[in-house]
Formats: sequence, C-alpha cells, structure tokens
Amino acid sequence: MSARAASWLAWSLAGLSFAMFAANIALYILTRATPVPSDWGTGGVIGNLLIPAPFLAFPIVGALIASRHPHNAVGWICLADGLLSILSDMIGYYSVYGVAKPGSVPFPVAIDALGQWLWVPSVGLLGTYVFLLFPDGRPPSRRWRPLAWLSGAVITSVSIGVALAPGPLAGFGGMQNPFGLLQPWMTPAFWVVLPLLPLCMLASALSLVLRYRSSGGEERQQIKWIAFAASFVALMYLIAMISAFVFPSGAWFAAGSPLWLDILAYAAILSFLAIPIAVGFAILRYRLYDIDLIINRTLVYGALTATLALIYFGGITATQAILQTFTGQEDLPQLAIVASTLVIAALFNPLRRRIQDFIDQRFYRQKYDAARTLEEFGARLRDETDLEDLAGDLISVVRDTVRPEHASLWLRSQEQPTEKRP
Repeated sequence: MSARAASWLAWSLAGLSFAMFAANIALYILTRATPVPSDWGTGGVIGNLLIPAPFLAFPIVGALIASRHPHNAVGWICLADGLLSILSDMIGYYSVYGVAKPGSVPFPVAIDALGQWLWVPSVGLLGTYVFLLFPDGRPPSRRWRPLAWLSGAVITSVSIGVALAPGPLAGFGGMQNPFGLLQPWMTPAFWVVLPLLPLCMLASALSLVLRYRSSGGEERQQIKWIAFAASFVALMYLIAMISAFVFPSGAWFAAGSPLWLDILAYAAILSFLAIPIAVGFAILRYRLYDIDLIINRTLVYGALTATLALIYFGGITATQAILQTFTGQEDLPQLAIVASTLVIAALFNPLRRRIQDFIDQRFYRQKYDAARTLEEFGARLRDETDLEDLAGDLISVVRDTVRPEHASLWLRSQEQPTEKRP
C-alpha cells in the first residue's frame, strides 16, 4: 500500500469512528425518550457518553501513526481498538432502542448478540499486540512469534465462545442469544481458554521489559513513554477499586453512590487516555526525551499532593475531634478550615523542595550527584586564582558529570592574536 493510500484509509477509519460516536449520541437521546425496563442496565450520561469518550483518542492516534508509518502495525491496532470499542457501544444503543420500541429498527436482538463478543478483540489487541509489537511494529525477536500466534488463537477462540454460547444476553432482561449454537458440553471448552488471555497479556508486557533492558538510545526512551502510561493507568484503577471496596455504597456510577467515588472512577477511566497519547508521542517522536522530566514531575507532585491532602484532612479531623471532646460542638468552625488552608499554603514550597531532593536522590542519583558537583565547582570557582588548578578542577568536573570517554582542555596562549569580526 502506498503512503497516500494508507493515509486515506487511516483517516477514513478515524472519521468512521467519530461518525459512530455521533450516532451513539443520537441513539442515546432516542433511548432516553423511550421507556426502558430497569433490568436492562442502561446507565446515565456518565455511563453512556462520558465513559466511551476517551476511546476516541485511539482512532486519532492510530490515524496519525498509520498515515506517517504505514508499515508499523501499532497504528493500525490502535485504529482497530478504537473502532471496536465505539462499534460495541453503538450496537448496544441500537439494540436497546429497537427492543424498547418494537418495529423501529430491524433485528435488534440479533445485532446485539453480534456485538456481545467485541470486547474480547478490543481488550486482547490492546493488552497483547500493542506491548508485543511496540515501538517498531515487530516482535523483539523471532522467539516471540509463537506468542503472537498464540494470542491470536486465544482471542479468536474466546470470541467464538462468547458469540455462540447459549444463554441470556447481558443487560436484556433474560432474552436468549439467537446465535447460541454451541452444545452445553462444548461451552466449557471455550471458557477454559479464557485464562490464557491474561497470561498472554503478561507475557507481552514481559517482552516489553526485556526489550527495554536490551535497548538503548531512542528506543529506550520510547518504551519509557508506554511504561509510564501503563503504570499511571494501573495506579488510578487500583485507587478507584480499593475505594469502591472499602467504602459503603461503593458501586461505580450506581444509584446512591457518593459523588466523589463517581468522580474518582471517571478519573480512572479518563486516565486510559494516557496509553494512546503515550504511544503517539513515542512513535511520532515529538519531544521524546522529555519523558524523564514528566516522570520526575509526576513523582514529585503526586507525592506532594498526597502529603498535603493527608495533612489537611488529618488536621481537620483532629481539630474536629478536639472540639467535640472539649466543647461538644460537632460542626467545624470556619476559622479552623481557613487556618488549615493557610498551613497547607505555607508548607507547599518547603515540602516540594524536600520531596524533589528525595526523588532525585533515590531515583535520579546520577543527575543529583552531577548537580551537587556543579554547585561545589561554582563555589570554588569564585575563589580560585590559579589557572593550573582551575583547569584540573574543570576536567575533573566534566568527567564526574558528563562521564565522557576522554576529556581534554586546550588553552589559547596570550601571544596568539584575537580574531576580530566585523
């Protein structure tokens, strides 16, 4: 395929994704105007529109990569993943509307059954092939090709098992799958394969780790981008899941769930944007080497935010407990809240500097030592008058900070005339 044809195809698929998302909005509005039984599991605006919105990043990034690097499979995988996710949502809206309003659209139950298995290739492509083929679109070596074939076989088998399994359709109040052709004794054979899917994902992540250890230069920086994004998403989902299990009424976006939990859950879903953005930045090489700065700032300000929040809520809780003990007053006075806010503002810069030093010492030791060496050299430079000692110190500082294979210093003699330019 020529570069022009690849670019046309990539952007056409991205445009199709946006057209389907616009259709989702229209179908959602039509569904809201139609009486829908409560046991169909239709959610509100957050569950129906805001949650699928981050997946629009996948076709955009996929089109950017595929149009510039058509031989890199990662771009086409991002396109396919975005298409499958948005298509699955559109099928769901279409089917709910068709069943709730009989005769409005053809074959709503059959079309919903066709869309019940789309989550398998969507999750499988993203969790296996993106990590296995990143960043150049090829496995790290020929030894990893069996994993690619195994992942494809597992994704295909699980998709067939989900699509043809007899039983009720999810979210449709007991309506049966019209394509449930498998016999009862055949269904477990497909579900036995399902645990292989997360194992293939873990093996693909391991391939990326091994690729990072054997890589250098630009490729190592590219892998840092996606590793940082995956770690960030995992951390956000872990926080949201722990919050849902620890606190009462912890179901995400459920009736009666606290607003802060819904916001935290949506923040976890929104963090999923980090993966396509990181893939796009890494492969397109836009400001590629800023990833170390991003990781550093994330560690510093993440730890700073957590520390300040702990101090703030801990101070308010302690103040309230003291007031309740000695005065019997349960409501916290505004003065205590203002005082806690001022304390947080006063602690911001000192804490930030201390956390920055701690992060640099623990995770960026070479950079930290280089900065300290330059500071010490600058202090000596103000008092140094001997040129021989100064030259020796300069060579020593260069060796300690830059670590070149060889360092030399040339000094121009005073007798040599100075070049003058107009």
